[in-house]
Amino acid sequence: MFRQALARGRGSLGVPGTSPYPVRGLTTSTTRHALEADTNQGIILGHPPIPPVASAPTPLWSEPHRDVGDDFWRKISQWRDVPSDEFLSWKWAVNHVVEANTKRKDKLTEFLYAVVPDELPRAYGLGGPQSRDEFVGDVISGIRKATMAVRVMPYLLSRINWSDPANDPIFKQFIPLGSIMVEDHPMAKMDSLNEKLDKPVEGLVHRYPDKALFLPTSVCPTYCIFCTRAYGIGPDTEIVAKEPPKMSRAKIDNAFKYIESQEGLHDIVVSGGDAFYIQPSLLEEIGDRLIAAKNIERFRFATKGLAVAPHRFLDRKDPWTDTLIRVSDKAKRAGKHMALHTHFNHPSEISWITEQATLRLVQSGMTIRNQSVLLRGINDNVDTMLTLIKKLAKMAIQPYYIYQGDMVKKVEHLRTPLRTLLDIESQIQGAVAGFFIPKCIVDLPGGGGKRPASLHESYDRRTGVSTFKQPILKGKGREDKVYKYYDPVDTLLPIQTPV
Repeated sequence: MFRQALARGRGSLGVPGTSPYPVRGLTTSTTRHALEADTNQGIILGHPPIPPVASAPTPLWSEPHRDVGDDFWRKISQWRDVPSDEFLSWKWAVNHVVEANTKRKDKLTEFLYAVVPDELPRAYGLGGPQSRDEFVGDVISGIRKATMAVRVMPYLLSRINWSDPANDPIFKQFIPLGSIMVEDHPMAKMDSLNEKLDKPVEGLVHRYPDKALFLPTSVCPTYCIFCTRAYGIGPDTEIVAKEPPKMSRAKIDNAFKYIESQEGLHDIVVSGGDAFYIQPSLLEEIGDRLIAAKNIERFRFATKGLAVAPHRFLDRKDPWTDTLIRVSDKAKRAGKHMALHTHFNHPSEISWITEQATLRLVQSGMTIRNQSVLLRGINDNVDTMLTLIKKLAKMAIQPYYIYQGDMVKKVEHLRTPLRTLLDIESQIQGAVAGFFIPKCIVDLPGGGGKRPASLHESYDRRTGVSTFKQPILKGKGREDKVYKYYDPVDTLLPIQTPV
């Protein structure tokens, strides 16, 4: 019975689609004795019989279903007649992605005029209604000031409240408004994390002793306004000529030669851009080479795909997900750990499609972790962040990090003061199980790497200046270096003058 329960439990070997690799450590003297116990008598180590466990259900992802009336994309007039099987198609999504081009009539402008009402609210703090023309003009103004191009997948567009987009938490992450932008902080930079300093070969950032970042692509399914690699991700904008890594076959091989030559390197993050846009054949090749590398013990693929286009994980005609699961299974059989790192920032990004897409990955035995970015007016309060954490936990996604916003240009209106992150960290403790409490992290400006926000050396909430050290980093003048993070100027607390 014990053997049956083990085989049928959630995420175990009995779940369809999981890999058949053996469970390590199952034949210790204690467990061997338990398994060889007289199960005919219904007794294991003197305990009462274990009740029978129901057979594992057929994975929901095999036949995606939803509650009647929950075809939420139908609220978009252009997609009112799109059936669910078509909306869930990755090919359909790619063909209907919405992009902006300020030099000619573009898909974004056409889309906005089709979905926005004649009159709608302005962003909070600006007051009063605005016309559709004013709103579209504000978007065009924002695009001209932004460091990132606009590219949004249909799934995300269908999750936005188009009666009040200026105040919608999804809209504000991906489509800029010129009216709410504020002047950059004097210390803001295009490459705020100074990644170029730690690139031994093109497409690879090696900052920490045992971990490196591999960037084989510079394309994403959707571009975030607040992207930390705005210097090289996506097409050029009116104010930024991009420097994307042009990863040829020779450069990819060169990156792997470097990885394999570093005995102390054990962990690789495969990102970009977004791993969602790595072709399946290359995705599998990257996975195979990392599994084969003697020095690599673990690796993860970083993608926002689960948040911006979860239906791809349900599309049987698209090979990307099958490839990812196959790589995960190979890693397990080799005794190595592979994980998927994704990026949800707000509960509204999650739908029944997300839940079923995640279930497919969970039932395959894959580890999924989430990294959020703290964004002003989007998720910078305890209620929103806790709701997100609980939704992720329910889907078996590990809430891993909450990042303080990076000091990149043209996102000052989205950055929060450090005190907001510290206050949220304090208030979410104990709200859920400890292993679901994310770490609150500052990626230190100037190349200091990740550091828990609470481990600051000093923080003056009036001046907004916090200081950090990073003991693990050596060389390149980093010993005892003090790194500074600056709160947005418009969030500084007023200085009290003596009476």
